[in-house]
Order: sequence, then C-alpha cells, then structure tokens
Amino acid sequence: MAELTVAVVSAEKAIWEGPAKSVVAKTPEGEIGILPGHEPVLALLVEAPLKIEAPDGTKTLVAVHGGFFSVDSNRVNVIAEAAEMASDIDVERAKAALERASKTAEGNDAEARAAKRAETRLNVAMGTGR
Repeated sequence: MAELTVAVVSAEKAIWEGPAKSVVAKTPEGEIGILPGHEPVLALLVEAPLKIEAPDGTKTLVAVHGGFFSVDSNRVNVIAEAAEMASDIDVERAKAALERASKTAEGNDAEARAAKRAETRLNVAMGTGR
C-alpha cells in the first residue's frame, strides 16, 4: 500500500515528520484531503488544525498558523508560519489567550487573529481538530 511522507516545519523548527496514509489541511477555499497518489498541489494554509493519519491509524493533530503546503510524488511538505503539536500546547494559557483576545476582537484585526490562533490551539490540544 502506498504511503505519504509528511514533513511539518515552522520558521523556528521541525515539528513532525513521518509516514501517513492521509493528511487534511485547511486552505482559504476550504479543507483538502491528501491521499497517496494525489496530483501535485501548492496551496496556502489558514489558521486551523492539520490532521495526519499514520498508516497504523494513529491520528496526529498540529495547530498550524498560516503558511503553505505542497504535494508531489507522495511527499507532503507543510511550511507553517508557526505550528505546535497538541502535546506542546498549554491548555490553560490558550484558554486565557482566547478569553483576552475575544474581549477586544470586534473591529480589531490583530485581536481577531489572536482569538482564532488561540481557538485553533485549544481545538488541537483537546483533540477535537475542528
């Protein structure tokens, strides 16, 4: 059975690398699912969980904060502006950030982005991957 080779990196460090049977990412046009044999793609990423399913069925969630991804010859490269594994997210800190940002987000683009980032981090940390 064919597999994908997936690498997730941020501007700061390598986040995750390994084999996968599927990857789901969110672009400005909506979610895109990648399976082995997918045609080449280059797309922007928006603030959302990245979902990776390993060949053994294990699911990995990564909070991706912008960037882009490419697919070619069963290789998926995710280059994120920032990214975090679920296990690296401090849930209480993310909840506090969401609360702070939500209070001032209306009419403030920077705070709205901060609220979306905090919401993504919480979804990934809590395993919901919404």
